[in-house]
Amino acid sequence: MKYELLKTEGLAKRGRFHTVHGVVETPVFMNVGTVAAIKGAVSTDDLKEIKCQVELSNTYHLHVRTGDKLIKELGGLHRFMGWDRPILTDSGGFQVFSLAGIRKIKEEGVTFNSHIDGRKIFMGPEESMQIQSNLGSTIAMAFDECPPALAERKYVEDSVARTTRWLYRCKDEMMRLNSLEDTINKEQLLFGINQGAVYNDIRIEHAKAISELDLPGYAVGGLAVGESHEQMYDVLDHVVPYLPQNKPTYLMGVGTPANILEAVERGVDFFDCVYPSRNGRHGHVYTNHGKLNLFNQKFEKDMRPIEEGCGCPTCRSYSRAYVRHLLKAKEMLGMRLCVLHNLYFYNTMMEEIRDSLDAGMFATYKKNKLASMEAGED
Repeated sequence: MKYELLKTEGLAKRGRFHTVHGVVETPVFMNVGTVAAIKGAVSTDDLKEIKCQVELSNTYHLHVRTGDKLIKELGGLHRFMGWDRPILTDSGGFQVFSLAGIRKIKEEGVTFNSHIDGRKIFMGPEESMQIQSNLGSTIAMAFDECPPALAERKYVEDSVARTTRWLYRCKDEMMRLNSLEDTINKEQLLFGINQGAVYNDIRIEHAKAISELDLPGYAVGGLAVGESHEQMYDVLDHVVPYLPQNKPTYLMGVGTPANILEAVERGVDFFDCVYPSRNGRHGHVYTNHGKLNLFNQKFEKDMRPIEEGCGCPTCRSYSRAYVRHLLKAKEMLGMRLCVLHNLYFYNTMMEEIRDSLDAGMFATYKKNKLASMEAGED
């Protein structure tokens, strides 16, 4: 593993991350395939065509459905889904937050009731690492608790302290697993996660503490979970300078194109979000002139592509009118075409960001991109 910091512009970073499954050019947007598939009938061949560098899958969801032990028996996640590029697996920690009504947190870990069949599941740092090792992902995320962004200070302090203790256990368990003979990916990398809700002092102290472990990468978690965009940017302004500049910095679960541009400016270089695929499945598509709702009647006779000049598979072959027809008729192809376009838009935007950083023109690019998207169509 090697992270090369190729260039900076202010706090913005242009990097190159070398992994056992290939090189990742950063800043990068990771395409979210929760259960080893992008929702919207998008294949791994499609992902390569739309410039995906890293696919993201979820530990908890693959554990409860199909099962990580079976996936290991079948050769690991890369072989299972036919994807030969990097995969990041989330730890299951976010489900500690999202399944708040059906879980119990202790020092040892978290007890869940499965949202699939109700069976009781226990997951702690060791179990999360074991599941991710069975999956054989390129990057495994540490098991953490994601407290609500606006939680009370005492709760957040206790939660963050436990997350730090869990991180040490994650690191020890991953070292053990990577040394075993039957481990699929003995080069699996562990990223730590910074927490602290919107309390900047807690965030900073936690960033200092986890940086001491000298992990391959660090994430900022617990954002986009109830706070305002301004609060999120304020947290990034305060905490990112305390994370190692010579390691990848990953902002989890964020976000809109504007969020990404703002976060790149603040030193973040890894992103993921369900927005492009989720919005696409509902007929909402991204363009350089803002977001369009293809269900709107004004597109009924519009024979233009979703965006003129876009090189995605959808825009190369189909019109807004046809895609709208598919969506109205509830044909799966309509969802698929919208998701392909949206992911291509995000991946292309990241390519443009990298090019602008290479040229020392990111500030100008960001200003023009935001102005164009806010202006809307002519």
